[in-house]
Amino acid sequence: MLAMLEHFCECYFDLSGLILCPVLGSIILLFIPNSRIRLIRLIGLCASLITFLYSLVLWIQFDPSTAKFQFVESLRWLPYENIHFYLGIDGISLFFVILTTFLIPICILVGWSGMRSYGKEYIIAFLICEFLMIAVFCMLDLLLFYVFFESVLIPMFIIIGVWGSRQRKIKAAYQLFLYTLLGSVFMLLAILLILFQTGTTDLQILLTTEFSERRQIFLWIAFFASFAVKVPMVPVHIWLPEAHVEAPTAGSVFLAGILLKLGTYGFLRFSIPMFPEATLCFTPFIYTLSAIAIIYTSLTTLRQIDLKKIIAYSSVAHMNLVTIGMFSLNIQGIGGSILLMLSHGLVSSALFLCVGVLYDRHKTRLVRYYGGLVSTMPNFSTIFFFFTLANMSLPGTSSFIGEFLILVGAFQRNSLVATLAALGMILGAAYSLWLYNRVVSGNLKPDFLHKFSDLNGREVFIFIPFLVGVVWMGVYPKVFPDCMHTSVSNLVQHGKFH
Repeated sequence: MLAMLEHFCECYFDLSGLILCPVLGSIILLFIPNSRIRLIRLIGLCASLITFLYSLVLWIQFDPSTAKFQFVESLRWLPYENIHFYLGIDGISLFFVILTTFLIPICILVGWSGMRSYGKEYIIAFLICEFLMIAVFCMLDLLLFYVFFESVLIPMFIIIGVWGSRQRKIKAAYQLFLYTLLGSVFMLLAILLILFQTGTTDLQILLTTEFSERRQIFLWIAFFASFAVKVPMVPVHIWLPEAHVEAPTAGSVFLAGILLKLGTYGFLRFSIPMFPEATLCFTPFIYTLSAIAIIYTSLTTLRQIDLKKIIAYSSVAHMNLVTIGMFSLNIQGIGGSILLMLSHGLVSSALFLCVGVLYDRHKTRLVRYYGGLVSTMPNFSTIFFFFTLANMSLPGTSSFIGEFLILVGAFQRNSLVATLAALGMILGAAYSLWLYNRVVSGNLKPDFLHKFSDLNGREVFIFIPFLVGVVWMGVYPKVFPDCMHTSVSNLVQHGKFH
């Protein structure tokens, strides 16, 4: 029976099916009238849950003993230009696909009762986001990667512009769009240059192609211009706090949980393996930018008055810690950076959900109006406390493993950078505890806050997967490095970094 089940899975579960699941859900939703809102929500939720279960089957089928791409599929797309629709995943991209499919059902559940206007379009936008993100993480063709990489901006622009919360949402949406698009134009030029030089954009061929050092440096800078905005690295991080503040809660979850991983994934998948000499050349530059970003954004976080901006700036600090780990160019650093990205996808998303819970009840995100919530919302306060501890990397939570490995990897390369990164972690504890203290402890402010109600059943249900994920990654993280190790060590050996 088990053998039959395995054979069935091998025959019928592939990446194109995973990518098409949310697309089929969107197409079905187009034919349902807007008045049937309950049916629309159910179909959207089912489509996203089926996609999630599908991705778990791929994880079960995944063979961690090889560094080769698995579930590879090829479709002739532009044969006369030698551009093929290549799909495949390895240990690096597997967990990003699972993180995407995990967070989209949560995004749909978050807007379950709140999205009165354009409910159908809201769910379709998130399903399209899911389709595009899975395609980005599976794509092994450079040009098509670029197409999907940029296409994610379109539904995100609509989500912020239509369902955003305040007057400046259009400005924030444009800022997101223009910042990321401007950087990516250079990447398109670099991809065209690679296509003219090598005659292909197939990643598997390009990984065995050697470029001259001057050409590598030029291409690396072009790719960096695109990926640095998405990470985001200082000084191109301004769009992120603005976009987070204006986005709806589900938009913030998607933005923090998945979209920020695009830049760091791009570095890991393209910049580091394809241009190893240029990577070594620019490592001090990355270290300098990241160390400045960690300390600067952590100090900026302490001065913020908006709950969402506090978490947005702390995201910038965490993602720059990830870049330090990646450019330490050893197994501990790169493995730790992938673990921290996954952990950040859970913890940061959960903190935005906590802010969303408060905003739904009190319609404000300013810290000064809050205080003493522990007496009126004890369940919420407990969950918020747990994720605050996870955000400051308490041992036993998911972020600790990633940050510890990053510091170990960075220390082997440069002890000063590791010391500065550790200073950022201390500042992280400072702003996390300061925020929690201001919101939950102290005296109630009945002049500003009137209605008090603790978490309802739907909200508790949304938080449970995050609690399980954070504790699992913190207490028994072995599952994750086991799947990644072969791919990561292959990346390090391929670039001769060891």
